Amino acid sequence: MTTPDRPITDEEDVSSRIAELRRLIEYHNYRYYALDEPEISDADYDKIFRELVALENEHPELITPDSPTQRVGFAPIEKFLPFQHEMPLLSLENAMNIEEALDFDRRVRKLLATGANIEYVAELKMDGLAVELVYENGAFTGAGTRGDGFTGEDVSLNVRTIRSVPRRLFFKSEEGSPPAKLAVRGEVFMDKLDFEKLNEERSARGEPPFANPRNAAAGSLRQLDPAITAGRPLKVFFYGIGTFPTEEELPTHYDILNRLKSWGLPVNSELRLCQGIGEAVSYFEELVEKREYLPYEIDGVVIKVNDLADQKLLGEKSRSPRWAVALKFSPYQVQTHVQEIRVNVGRTGIITPVAYLNPVLVGGVTVKRATLHNIDEIERKDVRVGDAVLVHRAGDVIPEVAEVIKSKRSGNEQPFQMPQECPTCGALVVRLPDEAFHRCINRNCPAQIKGAIVHFASRDAMDINGLGDRIVSRFIDEKIIRTVSDLYRLRMEDLEHLSGFGKKSAQNLLSSIEASKRVTLSRFLYGLGISHVGTFVADLLANSFGSLERVRSARIEELQETRGIGEKVATAIATYFSNPENTMLVNELIELGVEIERAQPLRAVQAGFWSGKTVVFTGGLASMSRQEAGRQVSARGARVTESVSGKTDVVVAGVDPGSKLEKARKLGVRIMNEDEFIEAVKSEQ
Repeated sequence: MTTPDRPITDEEDVSSRIAELRRLIEYHNYRYYALDEPEISDADYDKIFRELVALENEHPELITPDSPTQRVGFAPIEKFLPFQHEMPLLSLENAMNIEEALDFDRRVRKLLATGANIEYVAELKMDGLAVELVYENGAFTGAGTRGDGFTGEDVSLNVRTIRSVPRRLFFKSEEGSPPAKLAVRGEVFMDKLDFEKLNEERSARGEPPFANPRNAAAGSLRQLDPAITAGRPLKVFFYGIGTFPTEEELPTHYDILNRLKSWGLPVNSELRLCQGIGEAVSYFEELVEKREYLPYEIDGVVIKVNDLADQKLLGEKSRSPRWAVALKFSPYQVQTHVQEIRVNVGRTGIITPVAYLNPVLVGGVTVKRATLHNIDEIERKDVRVGDAVLVHRAGDVIPEVAEVIKSKRSGNEQPFQMPQECPTCGALVVRLPDEAFHRCINRNCPAQIKGAIVHFASRDAMDINGLGDRIVSRFIDEKIIRTVSDLYRLRMEDLEHLSGFGKKSAQNLLSSIEASKRVTLSRFLYGLGISHVGTFVADLLANSFGSLERVRSARIEELQETRGIGEKVATAIATYFSNPENTMLVNELIELGVEIERAQPLRAVQAGFWSGKTVVFTGGLASMSRQEAGRQVSARGARVTESVSGKTDVVVAGVDPGSKLEKARKLGVRIMNEDEFIEAVKSEQ
């Protein structure tokens, strides 16, 4: 489909030529984005696009909203409106290894009552942002993000700016008319090279770079100004439908993907039709090797039952379909070198060694530092300054040194020695007989004070917005504050003279501090930074004792009567409140206006499934926090612990469960996924 260059003589010719150019551009977009079979060069495409722009500039009365030149013709909006999904846009159950993918296949065949191989479609799991687009009678009418699966954000104006998104579906004459309504689902992403170029441009303008391509894509799509989105190199691949045109008879998921492609919607060609789970797993293993050479980030393979009738029989669970699973890759491991090893001082005085590395990209994130945990871990792995090491992101989040490549040693590597003095205050560094770590013994160490104040102000504690590491460090260095109680003594005159602190920013911080004065007992206890008291234990204390007075006066034996609190934790709590300095701090906070809400103690269930059981939670839960999950089972008579042992009765495994799940399997402990856990809790309501 080509067009000759020719002069335009009158208004009718201009209108016809504009219409012809628009058809050409949409056709070549279809060939390029949907079929990946371009017929013309980029230079030829640019030539006809520029011609259309020039003609529309000369004849603005002929510009229409659906012209390819009008990808951005919208004013910025004030906020996103809600976008309702007619059918829930569910998330996927994860398989963290091949064995879990085989378990998925066994469940599918059991539910379908068949011993035969299941036909699957294996697709790349794009690391982007899920969206749903709606087409009515072939024309694009709206788009929304996943949100909670039922309601997302309306990003229609921004999606219109993505060049690979057709304004109108492409239909061949033999396919008949377009469906009255089609909801199609896909993933918005950004290529690796486009991401790097975008970050270079941002750095040149003095703007902070994006952490990884996924964050860049998500941030670009959620701009209130569509013009900003239009300037970002976003792409989209479509992988399924939400509402299905009743007149169509497409029996398989594979047929749907081919139909979407024929309609002009880009579908990733990296997919495979698999006869049985074995072929799907083989495809996954191929992609483990191929992953780094792909132009975009992926984090696994999605395996879907191909037959739509079987999908319907399998149905859905509360938040995911039973007919699909996401087989996730192991965390990236990348080689780099240890430049030096330094130590950080935490809020409790614990000294943590940290490896400073030659910067390296791990899973789309530049890693410069990695935790070494403690001296035992350093000695076990034999990490030395100058070593070549493999670095990964534990749970794809926290960078750590996985392994030393000893074969690459030159002999010049230097072993690490724990300092005998605190690098911050010079106090003695000690290691107690029953601890795995070293600590600074000076309670007035500036690093500990800073850490304690940052922790006190954190989101799960007093939630003081705007009081992060940098601000706290500055306040301490300039002797504006020394303890957490000093936060509530701050006044405008303490801040307004500081460079970088305008009157508005100072007032915002003071308002946030004032708002934090009314706090729940659980948040307050967590904010105090008592050893071994995380958010979960703080919840247990609040719901068992109800008031600060009762917690403060509780003896070790009384504290141990609370399920989930052992002798070590109970001793730490009692020791904290018996210390005169801590008592003075708590009293000061109350005198300065901090109001601690009383908690309503939960009534424990004496009989039922959970009564008397020891439960361990591992991995993230989608429907609630692990702390809330622990409260639910504790209220039903269970004891929640942190480690798996032969005494553990149930392990509840969420996303990225880690080594606890493997240990539970070896010990034969009962394992529940999140849906099974929710059902077991609901059965005792």
